[in-house]
Amino acid sequence: MFNQIKLPYAYDAFEPYIDALTMETHYSKHHAAYTKNLNDAAQKAGLADREITSLLSSLDSISDESLRKAIRNNGGGFYNHNLYFSTMSPNGGGQPVGSLKDALEKAFGSFPAFQAELSSLAAGQFGSGWGWLSANREGKLVLSASANQDNPLMEGGGFIPILGIDVWEHAYYLKYKNLRADYIKAFFNVIDWKVVAGNYDSVVNG
Repeated sequence: MFNQIKLPYAYDAFEPYIDALTMETHYSKHHAAYTKNLNDAAQKAGLADREITSLLSSLDSISDESLRKAIRNNGGGFYNHNLYFSTMSPNGGGQPVGSLKDALEKAFGSFPAFQAELSSLAAGQFGSGWGWLSANREGKLVLSASANQDNPLMEGGGFIPILGIDVWEHAYYLKYKNLRADYIKAFFNVIDWKVVAGNYDSVVNG
């Protein structure tokens, strides 16, 4: 059984950066639907007891094409949104410290350079999708973008997402309309870098 993350904040906690109606609709409608549809498909495929990262990393092993597609789309939506909502905080913003700070500076030169590159990837994703910061077991960081509800777990390169920016229109359109770049800029004000750093340490030390 796959369960939505329980939000530790209210829907209006991110005003003025992200509006309450967007948060409520995003979590209670979109994410809830991905979760339900994933559970239905996984049950039919006999995979309801699998761990989600393992499931998404081995989609090719699902022989039924329709179930594989359903699990890819809805499993991705489930996993991606659990990560997304978990890395947001009303007290977010700023910059990371510690091992993640060092890794970002090593990979991208500086935090502003990292922010600019991730923002560009997310803004430039054609249609619906995500911008990602991912790490591997050796501590290497990479940036990427994925269409729809895909993510780096599905690519088989050994990288695990530690931060995702949702650039589906449902994540920002009520407030920002077609100004995706403005939403991305605002999103950096709600990122909980302590959680992202914990995700990084879990990948490296896991």
